[in-house]
Amino acid sequence: MYRLNVRDHFMIAHSFRGAVFGAAQKLHGATYIVDLELRRDALDADGVVVDIGLATQALRAVLAEFNFHNLDELPAFAGRNPTPVFMARVLFVRTAARIAAGELGAQAAGLASMQVTLHESHVAWAAYEAPLAA
Repeated sequence: MYRLNVRDHFMIAHSFRGAVFGAAQKLHGATYIVDLELRRDALDADGVVVDIGLATQALRAVLAEFNFHNLDELPAFAGRNPTPVFMARVLFVRTAARIAAGELGAQAAGLASMQVTLHESHVAWAAYEAPLAA
């Protein structure tokens, strides 16, 4: 399996509901480093997984939807705890939609799977991975 990773970051504010979250129930900020890993079984005719520049642009566009926002105020997250692992899936779904819309070019049709990883510190991260629709 061939893999290509691009990285960016975004900054958000949020809070969590539930005693399990302790002090994080209060409004606080987070800066996440995000890794987008794209995978395919065979390289395309140009010898790449996908265009790195297009992958970087797509990730940046997805992150821009949340950057400098308070997630507690976004209707899409009403009643949800926007935990890092929850957000990893949200970013996966939104990036997969961009891939399906052709934003990574025709070569992206050969992608088999993808993983989105949110690094919330140097010791903790959360991820979501799944196959991509053909």
